[in-house]
Formats: sequence, structure tokens, C-alpha cells
Amino acid sequence: MAALGGDGLRLLSVPRPERQPESAALGGPGAGLCCWVSVFSCLSLACSYVGSLYVWKSELPRDHPAVIKRRFTSVLVVSSLSPLCVLLWRELTGIQPGTSLLSLMGFRLEGIFPAALLPLLLTMILFLGPLMQLSMDCPCDLADGLKVVLAPRSWARCLTDMRWLRNQVIAPLTEELVFRACMLPMLAPCTGLGPAVFTCPLFFGVAHFHHIFEQLRFRQSSVGSIFLSAGHLIGPVLCHSFCNYMGFPAVCAALEHPQRRPLLAGYALGVGLFLLLLQPLTDPKLYGSLPLCVLLERAGDSEAPLCS
Repeated sequence: MAALGGDGLRLLSVPRPERQPESAALGGPGAGLCCWVSVFSCLSLACSYVGSLYVWKSELPRDHPAVIKRRFTSVLVVSSLSPLCVLLWRELTGIQPGTSLLSLMGFRLEGIFPAALLPLLLTMILFLGPLMQLSMDCPCDLADGLKVVLAPRSWARCLTDMRWLRNQVIAPLTEELVFRACMLPMLAPCTGLGPAVFTCPLFFGVAHFHHIFEQLRFRQSSVGSIFLSAGHLIGPVLCHSFCNYMGFPAVCAALEHPQRRPLLAGYALGVGLFLLLLQPLTDPKLYGSLPLCVLLERAGDSEAPLCS
């Protein structure tokens, strides 16, 4: 800016105001509103997902094929519409992710192979004890087991088994889409990336409390055994499917197993190796650039620990 002074012209530099982050609400008086919108959006998704399971009135148990087929329909509809909730959240908060919605939700090719293999490997290490227990109790040897696993007939039977499709395919895909892919981008600008990673499973866990009432209703289990087995929490989906297959570790059965000592050693070794390898195998650098980090930069949090 030019100004006349003394014997001539001199330049006066007028500092420009610093550009506020696109989600200035996160650092200003609107921070609470933004967080409330994020939490309410996640609660709405969770309630919609669980509510879709009960739009069909039936006196049949949840494992009945007719019930499973009906729930497939409603859950797939809700899951397909769940990205719209992220778009609505973006409009309400004014946060512009700076990347495509699909990329933000985890649908991308960059780093897909380590993302598919390393988390599953880490989960299998954690389940080392149960895997040993399964192999000890299995009547067939390794060669016979591989033949069964690779046989087309076995897969054909699985694809016609409604319970298998629910536990290994539909539930992992739809639950991870709703409770992780959609919720994580909405929570991260409010809570930070680390807390958001641990908050999403809380929504997931609370949403699964309806299983308790169903099991009690049909007297499938006692209250104590239900709570002991309700701890299940391309990488998350595979791990989710694997955990659904394995179920909660049968620790009590391991304590009474004829080969108790090596089995318990396997349990301890699995947990120890899991804790040892958790940080190196989940290093973000292994999985390419993180779209969530771009979102946090847009939200004004450029120093997120997992993004540095």
C-alpha cells in the first residue's frame, strides 16, 4: 500500500489476517456445536443400523434363515445410504475434507495390500492360542483341512449358508462401513484421530447390546455367559470376519484341556507378540498417505500425532 510521507513515497506493509481453518468452528466458539453434530450423526447412524434389523416383526430367532434374509435387505439399504450422513455432516459443519468421500472412507488402492495382510496377520497372532486349540481339537490333519478349505464345494455350501454369509461377509462389510468408514471422518476433527479410533468401537459395542435381549428372549444363554462373549470388536473387514469366525477365546476350555500347558503358553505368546508387533505393524507409513490427515489439516489440526 503506497502512502505519501516526507520527501517521497514510502511503502507501508499492512499484514494480512491469517486465514482461519475451514472448520473454524473447531477452534472457536462453535466447537461445541461441531462436536455435537458429529456425535449426533454417529448416534443416528448407529440407531438406523440397529433399527433396520427390527423393521421386520417376527417371533423367530435371529439365526433363522428367513430372519437373516430380511435383515440382509434392510441392513444393505441403510449401509448404502450411510455415506449420505457424512455428506450432510460436511454441509452442517462446513468442513471440506480436501479429498474424495470414497478415499476418506477408506476406499482406495494405495497401500491396499499391506492394509489387507498386516492387520489380519496381527489379529491371527493375537488368536494364536485359540488357533492352536482349534487345531488340537480338529479331527483332520493339515493336508485334509487344506483340501476342505480349497474345495469349490465347500465354498458353494458356505455361500448358501445364511449364517455364514451374515457372519463372514455381510456383517463385516456393513458394520465396518457404518461404524468405522463413516463415523471416523466425522469424529476425528472433533476428538482428534487417536481418540476417534477408540471411540468408534464404543458406538459399535453399544449398538450390539440388542443381541443380549434377543438371546435372553429366546433363552439361548445366561446373562453371565452373554457378557463374556460380547467382546468382539479391506483390513478391518477381514479382521472382523476372522474374529466372527473364531468367536470369543474359550479360555475356560483351555484351562481344562488335556494339553493345557502348551495351550496356555500359546495364549500368552499370542498376546505378547501382539503387544510387541502392534505399533510397528500399524505404522501409518506402511499404508500410504492418510486421507484423514488431510481432513485434520483442513480442520486446523496439522499436528495430529498419527499424521506427523
